[in-house]
Amino acid sequence: MNSLFDRMRSHRLSSSFVLLATLSAAIVGGSFAAHGVRGQEKQNNSTDATPLKVANSSIAPNEFVKIAKEVGPAVVNINTQTLPKAAAGNKLRRFPHSRVQPNPQAPGNGETDGEDDQQTPGGQGQGQGNFQDFFNKFFGGQMPDQEGGGEDGQVRESLGSGFIVDAKGYIITNNHVIEKADKIYVKLSTDPDSQDLGRPARVIGTDKATDLAVIKIDVSAPLPTVKLGNSDTSQVGDWVEAIGSPFALAQTVTAGIISAKNRTIEPGVTGQFQHFIQTDAAINPGNSGGPLLNMNGEVVGVNTAIFTQSAGYQGIGFAMPSNTVVSVYNDLISPSHKVTRGSIGIQFRPGLSGAVNRVYGFKNGVLVQQVQPNGPAEKGGLKAGDIITTIDGRSIKDGDDLVADIASRKPGSSVRLGLLRDGKPSDATVSIGDRDKVFDLGAIRPDAAPDERGDAGEAKLGMTVRPLADATASKLHIAGVVIQNVRSGSFADLQGLQPSLVILRINKHATGTKDQYDAAVNNLKTGDDVVFEVMDPKHPEVGINYVGGTLQ
Repeated sequence: MNSLFDRMRSHRLSSSFVLLATLSAAIVGGSFAAHGVRGQEKQNNSTDATPLKVANSSIAPNEFVKIAKEVGPAVVNINTQTLPKAAAGNKLRRFPHSRVQPNPQAPGNGETDGEDDQQTPGGQGQGQGNFQDFFNKFFGGQMPDQEGGGEDGQVRESLGSGFIVDAKGYIITNNHVIEKADKIYVKLSTDPDSQDLGRPARVIGTDKATDLAVIKIDVSAPLPTVKLGNSDTSQVGDWVEAIGSPFALAQTVTAGIISAKNRTIEPGVTGQFQHFIQTDAAINPGNSGGPLLNMNGEVVGVNTAIFTQSAGYQGIGFAMPSNTVVSVYNDLISPSHKVTRGSIGIQFRPGLSGAVNRVYGFKNGVLVQQVQPNGPAEKGGLKAGDIITTIDGRSIKDGDDLVADIASRKPGSSVRLGLLRDGKPSDATVSIGDRDKVFDLGAIRPDAAPDERGDAGEAKLGMTVRPLADATASKLHIAGVVIQNVRSGSFADLQGLQPSLVILRINKHATGTKDQYDAAVNNLKTGDDVVFEVMDPKHPEVGINYVGGTLQ
């Protein structure tokens, strides 16, 4: 008896043969039919058929056509080469539009190390975890194993785009397109389509904070240029056009609309100066550094990033706004060839809960989390817990507003800050420092000492605490209690409190001792807004976090 497998296989084979036989019969029948048709050719008279002609009518060019013709000549291809670490001269391997996926665990992705930095608990962006997994920023850069050339000793190449802003040969592109490249080549739209990589280019300046770069090629005649538009006047829903070299296909034009503005896609210091225009114009690997244009043919953005699950276009792209581009470009072509940003030496945490605002009595402003020792803010009298409400008399909305204003000021100048301190208005005059020079932070490791005493907050808050060891308190210059345990699903757990964190104050009441902590907790009742001022002693450079909610 045949097995089930054998019967199934026999059935499949017989079915195949049936299909093939049917096809053969159809082919034979078709052959006779075709023969019969050919036999009728002489009997059919087609002298009454009218030959087809191509219409001479023309369609008036729309705005997209006009813009492509006007701006296209100023858009360039950028090719880069990264030489092998050992020896050059090996066989060339091409990696057009190669890309790299940022590592969410790498420094700079959620970590904080700069002035006016927006801090998040645990170094994680709010609501950014899943997004970051698919955020493909460096789609004009190099694969991780291609940095500095491959171990196989072969030259690595990548491709991006750029656009000419000065007839003398100055070109704007993304920093990630040319970063770590040993050789940079630019091919103009008028250059012949050949195996030649293009004209040699040199780097004028780069700015990692905005992922922008300026490069230059030598020219014998003036080059066509683009016009820079005002990105601040662009609106969600406006038509835009993108030009670039996706997948090495030069002078590719796509169109869409502005989907959103002021989009921050990386948490912490990494995305602090990156507030993108979001667009659904098709942007793909190789488009990096190309222009995003409004319907006046003006550049309103530099195509920089895409959100993707497949390394290709999925309807969401991001462009650095032109107003930011102009400011960065002017700094990069200056004698210093660098962007200098102002700083006052504070850190803060964005996205505070409504409970924090209510307890501390403010709606708009920035709650200072940490004041850098010996920095401009400390010298001006600012303290952790101060709420900055105005800059030179102008009300500030939030941390982004504060950073943008302070960063735009020149080091050495001064600014008048309006403050709320312990609910009372105050002010301070602070000098502006160089952001790159203000911070020099180091981590301090705490010691610990257990405490056997009971805890007033165990039932009410769902956590137990102990006094902070004297040595740690002295070393960090703080007074508080250390969280020992947090019950899963408790109020403390829901606020993100974790063991080893130090509670400095509750609702502005000091908790420097266990008795003070117990008194603060005993005063809490259901329906109260509860805000904890906490510090991670393992990372004191992060400063104070303000977390809290309404006690249920």
